[in-house]
Amino acid sequence: MKYLIAGLGNVGAEYANTRHNVGFVVADALVKDLKGSFKIERLASVSKVKYKGRTLVVIKPTTYMNLSGKAVKYWLDKEKIPIERLLVVVDDIAISPGILRLKPKGGDAGHNGLSDIILKLDTIDFARLRIGIGDDFARGCQTDYVLGEWTSKEVNLMIPRIEMAVEVIKSFVTVGIEKTMTEFNNK
Repeated sequence: MKYLIAGLGNVGAEYANTRHNVGFVVADALVKDLKGSFKIERLASVSKVKYKGRTLVVIKPTTYMNLSGKAVKYWLDKEKIPIERLLVVVDDIAISPGILRLKPKGGDAGHNGLSDIILKLDTIDFARLRIGIGDDFARGCQTDYVLGEWTSKEVNLMIPRIEMAVEVIKSFVTVGIEKTMTEFNNK
């Protein structure tokens, strides 16, 4: 069984430690946990790792956030992975920092990466793991906030949450979304 795990973010050193790149951070942590490594392939950095008899194709799109759908669609098609085995890992300003929320489907909630995936896949029916980054910004400053670097306080909060996100993904691929949601949502 193959799964596509897509951690969303922006490529480039200037984005490496930003709130918007938490999807990349989770993808890196998952691949490290499963003793894999990434290599640059078409439209993404890609790692193929094994976990309990499953193959996880983990991607970090190199298309930039707003064009994430192109990479997700390409890798779903290339690896012949059904959409039920897709999990997108994404930041969410509508959720308090560090809160994890797994959902089986939904809209884009104003997130450009999710919006492009929905557009390219022509469906909202795919799982997503939303990671709260909070909304501690003044009106009109959302872009600066999400593209801003984590504070030291936020880093200390997020480290164990990133580890939990890895466990959520491992649960998703072994016991499915319903049991995983029951166990991990809002913890």
